[in-house]
Amino acid sequence: MVIAVDRAKRKLQHIEYALATGQHRLHGFEDVTFVHNSLPNISTAHIDLQTTIGELSLRSPIFINAMTGGGGEQTAKINEQLAYAAKQCGIAMAVGSQMAALKDERERSSFTVIRKVNKHGLVFANLGSEATVELAKRAIDMIEANAIQIHLNVVQELVMPEGDRDFCGALSRIEQIVSAVDVPVIVKEVGFGMSKETARKLEQIGICAVDVGGFGGTNFAQIENERRKQPLTYFNEWGMTTTVSIAEVATTTERLSIIGSGGVQHALDVAKCIALGASAVGMAGYMLRFLIEKGVEALIEEIERLHNDLTLIMTALGTPTVADLQNAPLVITGKTHHWLRERGIDTTHYSRRS
Repeated sequence: MVIAVDRAKRKLQHIEYALATGQHRLHGFEDVTFVHNSLPNISTAHIDLQTTIGELSLRSPIFINAMTGGGGEQTAKINEQLAYAAKQCGIAMAVGSQMAALKDERERSSFTVIRKVNKHGLVFANLGSEATVELAKRAIDMIEANAIQIHLNVVQELVMPEGDRDFCGALSRIEQIVSAVDVPVIVKEVGFGMSKETARKLEQIGICAVDVGGFGGTNFAQIENERRKQPLTYFNEWGMTTTVSIAEVATTTERLSIIGSGGVQHALDVAKCIALGASAVGMAGYMLRFLIEKGVEALIEEIERLHNDLTLIMTALGTPTVADLQNAPLVITGKTHHWLRERGIDTTHYSRRS
């Protein structure tokens, strides 16, 4: 049981270092500017925040992204409060990796508490790309999940002192899970971004949605380096920003739903994710910090404020639905523009639409 104890300790360290290192907002949103609409011809009463991820219908494009679990009572309490906030605000929620609970029965309650609190809400299971079909089914059953996230965290594992070093066969394992489970499969990066090449491979095996997990939010390379005696500091700056990741995937795939995440901290970030091509937006580090520092009731108020602010932004743009917001004209400048141009992506696709 030593492995389980070490895993639980690591989960708590991840929370500690995530709060300590924070988010440096290197996500690229500053390079994205909406074209102002002086005649939106719309009222705030017309705004509809409903959206879809694959075949899933969400009342809001904002959801609580994967964070934790498997760290004993402390992570159980965090998940209980996050689930309560998700229930009160009518938003979806993803759990952290369930591998700890699959290897140690004592950690199940830090995940199952979510269903106890939010019996009818949308909940996403979560496992790494090393997962087998059997493990995926057990993770889904554990929390009666509506979908499962398979996370990709190669750089985090390489920096993690006790992390994996063999990533062979990941795509094949994910394809087997897609074929075997009865819920949508979402593939999620954990903070290093996603390229168009990766997205195309995932689209070809039947993935319904990808979470780009762009660089600019919680930095798991930096977190794992805090746990190393000899840090691999070159990985601290590794990755693709949130903006370039969404744009790469959106302009080169046809059927994938896109989840924008990575450093999202307010409603304007959410709106920019959607306008770049996302159908939904995950927030993790920002939600965690708000919960730990101010409590669950304050988190609920903050989520409600995010919804209100997004409604105002959509009104200003004259976009009554998420689908309309996905077609709002915007101009891309700076490093994001340079990256996309070098990658063969024509950014006038965004600036000349109406």
